[in-house]
Amino acid sequence: MTSICAYSDGLSFFRSWLSDPLRVASVTPSSRSLARLITREVSPADGPVLELGPGTGVFTRALIERGVREQDLILVECGLEFAKVLQARFPAATLLSIDAARLADGRPEISAGIGAAVSGLPLLSMPPRKVVAILLGIFLHMRPGGHLYQFTYGPRCPIPRPLLDRLGLRARRVGGTIRNFPPASVYRISRRQPFGLAGMLRG
Repeated sequence: MTSICAYSDGLSFFRSWLSDPLRVASVTPSSRSLARLITREVSPADGPVLELGPGTGVFTRALIERGVREQDLILVECGLEFAKVLQARFPAATLLSIDAARLADGRPEISAGIGAAVSGLPLLSMPPRKVVAILLGIFLHMRPGGHLYQFTYGPRCPIPRPLLDRLGLRARRVGGTIRNFPPASVYRISRRQPFGLAGMLRG
């Protein structure tokens, strides 16, 4: 059964990549190795936990294995084909079928704040304005001391240093894995100074 699901997930990713390669950055789902790496610092105490671009739920499963309750997961997935899969596999989680850039509009589902966020979004293929909107939405809902975990296939942090400086954020590489296709690294993004809306909207 596991191999059948893996084959089905791989086929879904490949089809989605063919139809929109900028939205789906990889032709295959993330590996369990990457899932363990990107979630290893997240604990049940961080709930609610926000996940952006969960796809078929590889990171979602890893979060649950870390002890995060399914009902403490907020999944943001704009791909309708993936949203249907997530709804069936994680019925207790909150599913938001919206573009992650709209989080800054205010969402009652996460008004109480989140303790961590995990992102599978392809930030490198997005325009800077959209990346800013996504980060704004995440950190407006993030409780003090919370972190965003973002993976990338590139050789450095997918958020450029000037953009991090502008937003009052800092990034630190927490590890990498070659047991993924392509090989990937994970970065922890956190506040460097008080997070101000005005500063983010300048420029």
